[in-house]
Amino acid sequence: MSAAEDKYILHPEGEIKIETKDLDMYYGNFQALTDVSVAMPSRHITALIGPSGCGKSSFLRCLNRMNEVIPEARVDGQVLLDGNDIYQADTDVVQLRKRVGMVFQRPNPFPMSIYDNVAYGPRLHTATRGSELDEIVERSLRGAALWGEVKDKLHQSAMDLSGGQQQRLCIARVLAVEPEVLLMDEPCSALDPTATFRIEELMTELRESYTIIIVTHNMYQASRVSQYTGFFLLGEIIEYGHTEQIFENPADRRTDDYVRGRFG
Repeated sequence: MSAAEDKYILHPEGEIKIETKDLDMYYGNFQALTDVSVAMPSRHITALIGPSGCGKSSFLRCLNRMNEVIPEARVDGQVLLDGNDIYQADTDVVQLRKRVGMVFQRPNPFPMSIYDNVAYGPRLHTATRGSELDEIVERSLRGAALWGEVKDKLHQSAMDLSGGQQQRLCIARVLAVEPEVLLMDEPCSALDPTATFRIEELMTELRESYTIIIVTHNMYQASRVSQYTGFFLLGEIIEYGHTEQIFENPADRRTDDYVRGRFG
C-alpha cells in the first residue's frame, strides 16, 4: 500500500454510495481541492471536518454538481454515484440533484406556506396533485420530525417558524423528492443548542434510509452522529476512517492536533 493510500479507507464496510477518485477542483486559477480520493458507504453518516477554507464545502458541492453555479469553477477527476460518474456529459443534472439533495448552512425556506415549501419539488418533478401530494407533504414532514408541530398550520407562512423548525422544513423539502443522499453543509451552525440536538437526533433517524454527508466545525457533533470522518486541510484530505479511530487514535499528527483543538 502506498503512502497516499494509507490515508484512506477506500472500501469501508458495506455498499459504497459515493466515491471520488483523484478529484481536483478549481475556482479560476485557484485550486481548492487536490487529489481527493474517498469512498462513502451507503446508509451511514460521514462527517467532513477541518478549519475554515480547507475545502470541505467545496468538496460537498462537487457531489451534486452545485459547484457549476459558481463562475469559473471546474472539476477534474471522478465522482461516482452507485459506480456512475456524475460528471459525464450525458448526466441529467436536475435528476442528479433530485437523487443527491442539499441542506444549507442557514435555513432557506421559500416565502410561501409550509405546505407549498414541501410540495414545491414534487410539483416540479412529477406534477403531483391532490391527495397524493397531501400524502407526500405529510410523509416528508413526519420524516423531518416536524409534522406534529405544524400539522394544524400548513397554510401559514414558513417564515413564521423558528430557526430550528425552518431547518427541519428545509430537510422535509429535500425528502419530498425522495433523494438517496443528503448533503448537509453545517446545518446546525445558525441554531441554538436545543434545535441542534433535534437536528442531530433527526440525522441519526434518517441514516436508516439515506446516505448522509455532513460538513461541520463542531467536533462533538462529528463524534456523536457520524460513523466515518474525513479531515481536510488546505484542499487535501489528510485522513479518513472510522470516526472513533479519527478522534481517539488518528494516524496523522495534523489530524490529532486538529481534533484536540491545537489549531483551527
